[in-house]
Amino acid sequence: MNITVLGATPYSSPLKRYVNNSERLPSTIVHTVDARPADGLLFELAGAREKLFFNPPETRAGIVTCGGLCPGLNDVIRSLFFEMRHAYGVKEVLGFRWGYQGLDPENGAEPLVLTHELVDGIHLQAGTILGTSRGPVDKARAVENLIRRRVNILFAIGGDGTQRGAREFFEEAQRRGHALSVVGIPKTIDNDIPFVARSFGFLTAVQEAAKVLQRAHTEARSVQNGIALVKLMGRHSGFLTAEATVASQDVNFTLIPEVPFQLEGKGGFLSALEQRIVNRGHAVIAVAEGSGQELLGNTANERDASGNVRLSDIGLFLHKKIEEWFKARTVPYVMRYFDPSYIVRSSPDNAEDTILCDQFARHAAHAAMAGKTGLVIGLLHDRFIHVPIELLTSHKKRLDPDSPTWSAVLSATGQPHRFGCE
Repeated sequence: MNITVLGATPYSSPLKRYVNNSERLPSTIVHTVDARPADGLLFELAGAREKLFFNPPETRAGIVTCGGLCPGLNDVIRSLFFEMRHAYGVKEVLGFRWGYQGLDPENGAEPLVLTHELVDGIHLQAGTILGTSRGPVDKARAVENLIRRRVNILFAIGGDGTQRGAREFFEEAQRRGHALSVVGIPKTIDNDIPFVARSFGFLTAVQEAAKVLQRAHTEARSVQNGIALVKLMGRHSGFLTAEATVASQDVNFTLIPEVPFQLEGKGGFLSALEQRIVNRGHAVIAVAEGSGQELLGNTANERDASGNVRLSDIGLFLHKKIEEWFKARTVPYVMRYFDPSYIVRSSPDNAEDTILCDQFARHAAHAAMAGKTGLVIGLLHDRFIHVPIELLTSHKKRLDPDSPTWSAVLSATGQPHRFGCE
C-alpha cells in the first residue's frame, strides 16, 4: 500500500538504526514458497528512516486525544514527547486540549506546551492529561490554526472516527499547500480496528473485565439460584467479551454481536439459562453492548456525536426478559446486574500495554519525521506497519465465529455454538 510522502527528505536522521523504505509486509502470511498473499495487500514497514523530511530543530508537533477513554493514553503522549524531544531533538510539542475541538481557536482552550515536568509520572495515571471529546470540528479553522502555530506534525490518537477526521486535516492542509504530516495512533478497547492485531489498552481492559466477571461469579454463587449479568463494551465486535470470558473461566453464557441468538423457543437462550439454574443453582452471563440489537428493533438510524450507531441497551433488555421468564415459570432466582464499562476503560494500563503504547508512539514519531502522512500505525504478524487512513477506516475488524477464539469461549462456557439460530 502506497503511503503519501510530503516531499524530498534532505535531512539526516540522528538515529543509528533504520528500516529499508522498500521493505513490505504481506497482510496474509502464506507458507508456500513464492506464494503471494490472497488479498494482494503489501504494507510498508514502520520504523526509523535514514533521511528526514523535517529538520528537527525547526519542527513543531501537536498531539490530540479523541473519543472514549482507553488504558494507556498518557503513556502514548509521554512516549511521543520523549521520542520527539530526546531522539530527534524537535523544537516543541504541543498538547491540544479536549479532543478535536482544541484545534479550533474559536471553541478550544489554549494547547499545553509539553515539558519534562508536565509529563513526569503521567504514565502511572489513567485517562488523558489532554482531555478528550467526541464530534467533528471545522477543519478549515483547525488547519488554519495549525498553520498559524507553525505545527508541522499532528499525532491523532483515537478510533476510526478520529482517523477519518485526521484524513480531512491532511487533505485540507494539502489544498492549502501546508506541509503537514498527520499520523494516527489507533485507540479502542474493542480491538476492532483492521490491520491492528492488538490495539493498546485492550489487554488491560480484558484484565479489568475478567476481575468484574470473577466478582459477578462470587455474587451469583452466594445466593440461591443467583444470576449475574455483566454488560461489557463491544459495539460491533465481541473481542473484549470473548477474551474476558476465557481469562476469567467463570462465565456460563457469552453473547457477542457476531453471533446472533434467539431468546425463546427450542434451544433459545432463556431456556438454556433456566436449565442451568435448575441443574447448577447459579449462572454468570457476559454480554457485549452491541449484541442482540435486532431483538430490540434497532434500525441503526440514530447516531452519536462521533457518527457511530446509537445502540439500544441490551443489558437492561436482557435483565427484564430474564426476570419475566423466571417469574412466569415461578422459578425462584436472585438477579445481579453489572455495567462496568467506564471502570474498565478508565483503568491504568498494565505492563504489557505500557510497552505496546511506547512502541506505537515511537513508530508514529519515525513516520512523521520522515514526512509520511495520511497514515495510521498498524500491527500485523508482530511487525508495525503503515496503513493508509482510508483503508483502515473502510471496515471494522470482527470476531470470526469459526475462529479459535470463539472455540475457546465455547469450551470455557459449555454453551452451544448458537442459541436457537442453527
